[in-house]
Amino acid sequence: MAIKETILEINLSNLKNNLAFIKSKVDKRTLVMAVVKAFAYGSDSIIISKELEKEKIDYLAVAYTNEGIRIREAGIKTPILVLHPQVNDFEKIIQFNLEPSIYSFRILNAFMSKLNLIENYPFQIKFNTGLNRLGFSKNEIDKLTGLLNGLRPNFIFSHLGASEDISEKNFTKQQIETFSVIADVFQKKIGYKIKKHILNTSGILNFPNSQFDMVRSGIALYGYGNDLKYKSKLKPLLSLKTIISQIHKIKKGDSVGYNMGFVSKKKMVIGTLPIGHADGIGRQYGKGRGKVLINGKQAPIIGNVCMDMLMIDVSNINCREGDLVTIFDDKNIFADEFAELGETISYEILTSLSQRIKRVIVS
Repeated sequence: MAIKETILEINLSNLKNNLAFIKSKVDKRTLVMAVVKAFAYGSDSIIISKELEKEKIDYLAVAYTNEGIRIREAGIKTPILVLHPQVNDFEKIIQFNLEPSIYSFRILNAFMSKLNLIENYPFQIKFNTGLNRLGFSKNEIDKLTGLLNGLRPNFIFSHLGASEDISEKNFTKQQIETFSVIADVFQKKIGYKIKKHILNTSGILNFPNSQFDMVRSGIALYGYGNDLKYKSKLKPLLSLKTIISQIHKIKKGDSVGYNMGFVSKKKMVIGTLPIGHADGIGRQYGKGRGKVLINGKQAPIIGNVCMDMLMIDVSNINCREGDLVTIFDDKNIFADEFAELGETISYEILTSLSQRIKRVIVS
């Protein structure tokens, strides 16, 4: 396909491959929750959710209520967990049949105030086991079960803080053990067996004996596993590509871009690309740190990255205006490799991609 503008290719075949890999790592009886928050990690939550529903995914998860509403309005019927609802969300949550995570007494009270005569409305309860971000603590179980007043959560769950870091294996094991104890105490208080989940992507890969009733996968679905040994198994979903808008020949002493971010020490050829920090390529990639791929060769980003454009050094590359430029893809330079150039991680570069970039589905 000839490219004439900045595009983000979404490879649905790679999505299916990654989902199949995750499923190969879990028991057939274990449910799988796909995390599609943050615009499905920068791709497109509707496109991804529709494809996952075709693949009979058990659950979807979003961070905030408006993300879940967007997916519901696209016709998705799969259960959707809202991980971080706010107190004014529950009318919409109920209207769109979303499943809230109840993580504090303030949120529980707001939820219960909107239930009225609705019986058995689905919800989940989050417990804090060491990440210290959201969730009830073990010593709050008595008060919590007293306030539930017969309400039955679909699941209880927690969130691992360092499951990708084998050097912190004992911390993760302690989290899992704490969660198991919480589940036992909670079950005794409410009088019935409760379903539960704690494993994220790295948890699935590194702690397979703690799958409980469901696992959650986010970054692996998009092609990254936080471990080099899985690089051949997971295929990046997204490829960010653009073109050379214009080529300039500059002489020694000429500056490039805002604030004279680059001053040439010799004659050079530079190219301007129609992508910038408003599209997710942050200023940290400027001044030679970031590199892009043109006709099989790397071209450094020079000067300061602009809001809508950036400039590259193509002095030693045979190229023309309109030529294809690859920022990252699934073959030559992966998003995590590009992210490392800016001292960040794949999560950040993917979720920073602007929604103004044209999405193109490929298989």
